[in-house]
Amino acid sequence: MSTHVFHWLLRRRYLLLPYSMFLIAFSLLENHVISLYKLTYIVASFQCVYPKVESWSLDGHGDCCSWDGIECDKATGHVIGIDLSHGCLFGTLSSNTSLFRLLHLESLNLAWNDFNYSWFPYGFGNLSQLYYLNLSSSYLLGKVPSDISWLSKLVSLDLNAELHLQLPLGEREWISLEMPNIDNFIQNFTMLKELDLSFINMSSPFPHVLVNFSSLKSLKLTECELHGEFPTGTLQLPNLKALDISENYNLFGKVPISIGNLVSLNELSIDGCNFSGLLPTSMGNLSQLGHLGLSSNEFHGQIPTFFANLTHLSYLDLSYNNFSGGIGHWFVNLVKLTDLDLSDCQLSGPITYSFKNLTQLVWLRLYYNNLQGEIPNSLWGLKDLEWLDLYGNNLTGTVDLHKLKKLRMLDLSFNNISFASKAEINATLPKLSALYLSSCNLHEFPKFLAYLGRLEEISLSHNNIEGSVPMWMWNGSRESLLIMDLSHNFLIGFENNQINLPLPKLTNLDISSNRLKTELPSPPPSVNRYNISNNFLIEEIQSICNGRSLIIMDLSNNRLNGTIPSCVGNMDYLSILNLGKNKLVGMIPHAYPKGCTLEMIDLIENRLQGPVPRSLTNCANLEYLNLAHNQILDGFPLWLSELTKLKVVILKSNKFYGPIEAYRSQFNFSYMHIMDLSYNNFSGKLPFKLLQSLHAMEVITRQEREYSKVPFALMHIDFSNNKFEGQIPDLIGDLKSLIFLNLSNNILTGSIPPSLANLTLLESLDLSRNKLSGEIPRNLAQLTFLSSFNVSNNQLSGPIPQGSQFNTFSIDSFAMNEGLCGSPLPKKCTKVGDNLPLPPFPHEKFGEESLFNSEWKFVLIGVGVGFLIGIVLGNLIIDEKSIIIWLGFPHALYLHMFERT
Repeated sequence: MSTHVFHWLLRRRYLLLPYSMFLIAFSLLENHVISLYKLTYIVASFQCVYPKVESWSLDGHGDCCSWDGIECDKATGHVIGIDLSHGCLFGTLSSNTSLFRLLHLESLNLAWNDFNYSWFPYGFGNLSQLYYLNLSSSYLLGKVPSDISWLSKLVSLDLNAELHLQLPLGEREWISLEMPNIDNFIQNFTMLKELDLSFINMSSPFPHVLVNFSSLKSLKLTECELHGEFPTGTLQLPNLKALDISENYNLFGKVPISIGNLVSLNELSIDGCNFSGLLPTSMGNLSQLGHLGLSSNEFHGQIPTFFANLTHLSYLDLSYNNFSGGIGHWFVNLVKLTDLDLSDCQLSGPITYSFKNLTQLVWLRLYYNNLQGEIPNSLWGLKDLEWLDLYGNNLTGTVDLHKLKKLRMLDLSFNNISFASKAEINATLPKLSALYLSSCNLHEFPKFLAYLGRLEEISLSHNNIEGSVPMWMWNGSRESLLIMDLSHNFLIGFENNQINLPLPKLTNLDISSNRLKTELPSPPPSVNRYNISNNFLIEEIQSICNGRSLIIMDLSNNRLNGTIPSCVGNMDYLSILNLGKNKLVGMIPHAYPKGCTLEMIDLIENRLQGPVPRSLTNCANLEYLNLAHNQILDGFPLWLSELTKLKVVILKSNKFYGPIEAYRSQFNFSYMHIMDLSYNNFSGKLPFKLLQSLHAMEVITRQEREYSKVPFALMHIDFSNNKFEGQIPDLIGDLKSLIFLNLSNNILTGSIPPSLANLTLLESLDLSRNKLSGEIPRNLAQLTFLSSFNVSNNQLSGPIPQGSQFNTFSIDSFAMNEGLCGSPLPKKCTKVGDNLPLPPFPHEKFGEESLFNSEWKFVLIGVGVGFLIGIVLGNLIIDEKSIIIWLGFPHALYLHMFERT
């Protein structure tokens, strides 16, 4: 689960939904079946109580004052209140609605309805008697109309747009709610006691006019794109009880000392801003605080002891800061705490025994710290705990769970633990639905698993569990289990050689990286993620046809044989198909119907024959195709150009033949990032028109925001070990984002084009074993990222360029060129000036380190929304024995279904 999404759900307490509903929704989200927007809509749908207007009589009979949600003045009969919140309303709210003719209306609540992203209408200004207006979570967009600012009698205004605007930036562009000048908008609301404008785009400094709102009790401006420093004047409001300015990432500076003046405050949320420094000791004056959120800032220093004064706290979140030192004992008096989050705070040392006083704790999160020592027994005595997360520390000791009867989620991953025998008693943990025990140094399946009756998700990955998977493990959870990760252990099979798992609701199954030597276990019909790669499975794979719900199927790195069943082309949802590194034979299935959902196909290192099926053109979303190291006999599949989303094509080490560009060939590989045609029998000239269509390689792209360690995307061309002839076209110099270029072992003639010096990001260039002549262009010494260079076995002559990277290349890079001279060759140049270094050349630095090491191993990164290439560490070896590109899909659960990202 990605950290961004997890914490978005967590903060809004969507994880308090029934766990099965949450897991199903999140599984759909990770599979790109639904977007984050749709997930929020699913959650919102549970807020629709009942359609109040269905009880209204609209035939002219009856008294409207008796209708649900309507309040009338008893003396005059005028409608003065309308409450249709959670009323299942759907449709457009327009400016000509009769609602705006109810001039005596004093209270209007239309919250939690769906106005279908209609424009926020004018007309509210007519309702001059309004003192209460609530339009929160009502799916309106556009600018908040200025006539609302005329309502000077307002005491409460709530326009919170959370449900439909709390989206990733890419999905938010078309559904924004804006308020360009908040100071002008609210300046007349001096009687306000409650103001909530959260998730409205303001793009402005914090509103200074609020210092005049002496009656204000609640102020909520969550994620409004406020910027600048927080004005100290706002911290003088004498009656303020709730202040929420969280998720305004461009607010900065220190928390002002004057915050201690807000002595009436019982809720303070400044999560997800950019505040820094030490927390002011004056916060210890806020003795009435019940809710305090300070997460995701840059606070540092030790956690201050003044928190001990905040004895009314029930919620405290200090996560994702840069605190130092140990946990301490400052919370020993916070006996009302129900929710404590100290995760990713850089804390070290032991967990103190002070937790024994926190008897009301429901949620405790300490993950991503460097806590050490034994887990204190006091933790196992917190009987009200529902959520306990100790992931990613260095804790040890015996886990005694028998008292935690209310526990729903337990994560002890990446600690070194064992389980007390008491934990094996019957009916232990009756509510536990999610259990994560990855990397816990377990050597056997915990016995208490047999007694869990509601388990929905379990991860035991990266342990030392040997033997067979026992059937008793899901005795109690057979009907509830949704997700199971047993990867990276030493398992050899299932008890009694069972290959049909009796788990009717299972959606995710990962048994990869074990020692399974059985037949291929049949995927249960409900499974959509099936990863059983890196085992020793034998026999055929016909049983995969049972997986009609599959989205991700990875059977790679086994010993599977037989043919690929034709059903793989007819699976309605299959997006990732990885059958690489097996012993499959026959032809690639030819039936891929229109609407085919495949995005990635990896069949590397099998024994497949025949042509590439043209029906793959029906897979319009295909981005990745790897057929390397097979026995495919075909001409170049020109029709691949019809797949306009293709980013990776690897046809290496097959029996492809003939010229690539026939007469009047046209190509459209605009998004291509990697094309590997090496070790085949292609002939004719280098494909000029194909190279000309590689538009993505013409632009230098940077991905610093998403991938800070890798500043640009890998662009790769390998046409080596074929029979290409003729000259290297100058246009290759237009492919400015190329990082790897290999044209070696062909029949290329002519000179090396100087235009290659335009490839300023190039790290590897191999032109060896051709018939190239002339000099090595001196301007190639400008390629300051070049770490691998080979022009050996050609007919080159003249001096080798000197300076920059060329001083690092060995003699092997230039061998078997009788006419070459100069360092590192022993042959000296005779002409005056032949050995002069190239003058310094100005260049832009695009990255801090090479993407390549001496073995030409690469890191691939995803570029743009939906690009399927993930991280490859050591699995992509070019011009060696094999190419294996492991796909790090946008689906976070593909390779490590339960790993925190």
